[in-house]
Amino acid sequence: MIVIAPTLYQRIGGHDGIQRLLRPFYMDVRQHAVLGPIFNARIRDWPAHLEKIGEFWARQTGGPSQYSGGFVGAHQSLGLQPEHFGLWLALWDFSSRRQLPLTEADEISKLAHRIGEQLQRIVGGLGGLQLEK
Repeated sequence: MIVIAPTLYQRIGGHDGIQRLLRPFYMDVRQHAVLGPIFNARIRDWPAHLEKIGEFWARQTGGPSQYSGGFVGAHQSLGLQPEHFGLWLALWDFSSRRQLPLTEADEISKLAHRIGEQLQRIVGGLGGLQLEK
């Protein structure tokens, strides 16, 4: 008998669990002294943004997704600098630990760091983004 382990998506509660993670995380981002002005200047419809980014995270965590792309272009247009990635990831790690069980928090944080490193390479002109399909 083959037992298939549940995906991270399933373990964190699917789309609802992702939204429970994203809502407080982006509330923190919006209030952050450095990140807040960057995101608030560009995102006009926060509910739509949370829905879209939720679809992105659903795909990255092994769940069904209707994410249609645009990830790299959206981040290139933000004018992000290396220190911004560190700040975003620190907030992500904090929020993940606050919202998820430890194992899942660690797993989604590692995933975010991997994506962040790759995105930072692209924004810095070094190329090489490899996201889950």
